[in-house]
Amino acid sequence: MNAAKSTVVITDWTFPDLGIEEGIFHANGLELFARQSKTEAELIALCANADAVITQFARVNANVVAAMNKARAIVRYGIGVDNVDLDAARARGIPVCNVPDYCIDEVADQTLAFILATTRQVVTHATHLRSGKWGLATPLAGMKALRDLTVGVVGCGRIGREVVRRLLAFKCAVLVFDPVVPAVEIEKLGARAVSFGDLLKNVDVLTLHCPPTPQTRRLINRETLAQLKPGTIFINVGRGDLADPEALTAALQSGQLGAAALDVFDPEPIPAGHPLLAMPNVILAPHIASCSVPAVKKLRESVAHIALAGVRGQPLTTVVNGVKR
Repeated sequence: MNAAKSTVVITDWTFPDLGIEEGIFHANGLELFARQSKTEAELIALCANADAVITQFARVNANVVAAMNKARAIVRYGIGVDNVDLDAARARGIPVCNVPDYCIDEVADQTLAFILATTRQVVTHATHLRSGKWGLATPLAGMKALRDLTVGVVGCGRIGREVVRRLLAFKCAVLVFDPVVPAVEIEKLGARAVSFGDLLKNVDVLTLHCPPTPQTRRLINRETLAQLKPGTIFINVGRGDLADPEALTAALQSGQLGAAALDVFDPEPIPAGHPLLAMPNVILAPHIASCSVPAVKKLRESVAHIALAGVRGQPLTTVVNGVKR
């Protein structure tokens, strides 16, 4: 690395190129080093002398953080920061930042697409028709109108709120569980605030919009799935580790869950031969709910400007691990 310039490193990315980031950094006199880093050793070597670190999915664990000699910020492409050891960064005084306003409408739209696809049997009928058949591909009871259903939303942050707003336009009842959002705010949206237990017992569709934390990982497990009404539809566009994969699979096989639509899974990608891949009542997507051209452009520009501010010692407004500079 050029000692004369401050440096930013990018540990991994899924974009065709890094032209947006390069343009911003070079225009401001910063040097960019990017490597598709897959191992801890590669990450340590890359990050050791960086003034700022940008990451997408690489595991920036405690050992990687400990090797950072100069880093003034760690920035993640996205909202979730579960691939970064926040405690280790806090102990080193390194702020970790995200982009909290990224892909809100895209993920909310994907949620509604999943709900409508499962309640109206969209994929099932497309497959049925392509196989040369005509008519209903499922029993009539499988065709549902949202007007007649109760949807449970877990998490009422930016995305959860947009999901609620979209759902209400379809005339369904909406129950929301979020332990940190005041009930009055949920009621103002037109939904009803309930406990997690009450939500599980009363919904026809369950959708997750909470971050992965020690409290929410494996939130959906054998015990919580057993509290649902048989045939409940499960939607997950949040994080794969919010649901226990074995319990989820078993619930779909037994009929405790009538259907599922998943943009995320644990692990990713879904292993070849996994039972979910062959289930006709499961819709799968490869973690793409956040995608659109405007959203990705905004994400990349935002991340680059946050890293630039970190290098310059300017205030950072999206710190998630409590470190202030």
